[in-house]
Amino acid sequence: MSYLDSFLDFLNTLPDTLIYFLLGLSAFVENVFPPIPGDTITAFGAFLVGTERLDFFGVYLSTVLGSLIGFMFLFWIGGLLGRRFFLERDFWFLKAQDIIKAEEWFRKYGYLLVLLNRFFPGIRSVISLAGGISGLKTHRVLLLALISCSAWNLMWIFVGYMLGSNWETVRDKMAELMAGYNLTILILFGLVVMFFVIRKVVRRNR
Repeated sequence: MSYLDSFLDFLNTLPDTLIYFLLGLSAFVENVFPPIPGDTITAFGAFLVGTERLDFFGVYLSTVLGSLIGFMFLFWIGGLLGRRFFLERDFWFLKAQDIIKAEEWFRKYGYLLVLLNRFFPGIRSVISLAGGISGLKTHRVLLLALISCSAWNLMWIFVGYMLGSNWETVRDKMAELMAGYNLTILILFGLVVMFFVIRKVVRRNR
């Protein structure tokens, strides 16, 4: 049994109020430390809704709040530490050259990226940090991040709930759906990058 399975089994033995808290906490931590499987734990919350152990609204509210606070936490960290801090340290997860490249994107599409951040697994933390570094307006970021995590969590909780009351089925199907989704996003991202590269080359040759 994996550590995640052991944790989920342990989670199921706790009082409902504590489960809601830990679901929210996992959603928060997943934003700050992307390797944490927050979406899987959210799906487990949906499974508990399917077994009538938890309330749908309770799971939804706790995970949305956790996701939103996690995103805004990194946004505020980015704004507090500033551009120079990250450029000088050149972190492996947020390289200086990537920040410089991202700045132009954020000047043009910053708020759109915030709105879509939950739909880009793996780079949510980069979007929130870069948003803070770029000086996006807090109230607009807060609203757009809320819309993003509300839509994403509602979708996955609903899917997990509809898949039934067997956790093995829910987990396997969610893993398949997530793998397919990630592959689709990767392909689309590659096509977008290719489009901009080709356009730049064409303009240069004119």
